[in-house]
Amino acid sequence: MSYDKVTQAKDRLLIGLKQTEKAMKAGQVSQIVIASDIDSAMRLKLVNLANELMIPYEMVDSNKRLGKACGIEVGTAVVAIRQ
Repeated sequence: MSYDKVTQAKDRLLIGLKQTEKAMKAGQVSQIVIASDIDSAMRLKLVNLANELMIPYEMVDSNKRLGKACGIEVGTAVVAIRQ
């Protein structure tokens, strides 16, 4: 489900941890999608930030599939969908 959402929002994506965190703090994000197979500390940091900023998030099972859904050849821990 979330992979389809990412694929459909390709023109509004921010890919990767640093870009996503920056955009979240700037209030430019409507939702994030987090890969559940990333480092647990990184995952917890993203979930806590999303909860703190009241940004909805979804978890997907694979960073590699998330990267492919974004149209890149490598995996990604997180993707933000801009407003």
